[in-house]
Amino acid sequence: MELYLDSVDMNEIQEAFKLGFLSGLTTTPTFMHREGITDVDGTILKLAKMVPVLQVEALGETAEKIYEEAVRLTNLGLDKSTTVYKIPVSLEGVKACKMLVDNGFKVNIHLIYTLQQAYMAMAAGATYVCPLVGRLQDQGHDALDLVSQCVNAVNYYGYDTKIMFSSVRNVEHVRNAINLGVHTITVPWKLMKVLTDNNFTALGTQQFFEHTRLMTYKVSDVIRDYNPRVKVENSILDAIVQMTESGLGAVSVVNSNDELMGIFTDGDLRRLLKEKGKDALEMKISNLEHKLPLHISGSALLIEASEMLKKHKVDNLIVVNGNTPVGMLDIQDIVKISEI
Repeated sequence: MELYLDSVDMNEIQEAFKLGFLSGLTTTPTFMHREGITDVDGTILKLAKMVPVLQVEALGETAEKIYEEAVRLTNLGLDKSTTVYKIPVSLEGVKACKMLVDNGFKVNIHLIYTLQQAYMAMAAGATYVCPLVGRLQDQGHDALDLVSQCVNAVNYYGYDTKIMFSSVRNVEHVRNAINLGVHTITVPWKLMKVLTDNNFTALGTQQFFEHTRLMTYKVSDVIRDYNPRVKVENSILDAIVQMTESGLGAVSVVNSNDELMGIFTDGDLRRLLKEKGKDALEMKISNLEHKLPLHISGSALLIEASEMLKKHKVDNLIVVNGNTPVGMLDIQDIVKISEI
């Protein structure tokens, strides 16, 4: 199914065709009027250079006038092989279609509201026949049934015509077009941009990124610059100052050689205050019992750290280089990496 952009907004067109696979662009005089375009011919020539195929209006009150308008536009510099002239369906319109097709032009007979109109366009050799789904539905008609009938007529009779699903109002219309087997659809940019959106896809993609980062980032890549720690001979108050400055709930406890001995956490502080009150603030770190805490090398992968945090149900890991603490990994550091 060919995918056309339905627009005349230059910024939209430039952005949309960066996708690299759109079949072409459809425009209308209404779009141009809405955008305040006064140099219609100049705009058409500019658009023709920007897109693979341009579908543009050729208006006239008689078949001869319509034919002359298509020839005039072509003589301005449009390429017959990459230009489709749009003609509203009418008796004069299908007559002009036959004249143009016989002379190597491509034609889109549009503003189709009935199968009879579509049939006349097909019989005249129209390259495209374009039912307006949204407008028909606005008027209470079964537009999808009409599109289905048009597709069936092309397939049954073998007309060299493509059915274009137009007046697209929502993403469900795109699904309808695919299910009905239409040959072409023209879609506004605001809808085209969300055709790949899905909440489950977004969640799955986010999980892939998260797991990739966990398996490729090292612990040293994500730890913050500060390295909260206290000497074993320091006081509990010194440990509180370090925790406050770092914004973390723990500090490393080191000996005189800066080697890791233990960890002091905000949980330890709460227990001490409950047991000893404010006297706990004057205690030395050395008065507490210490054992080597959970720690991880800065060269370890983040996935290892994540698994340790989950397994031991803790919020912090001390990061070491050999026996020396070089930082503190907080569980929120991993959460932030997952959100990048």
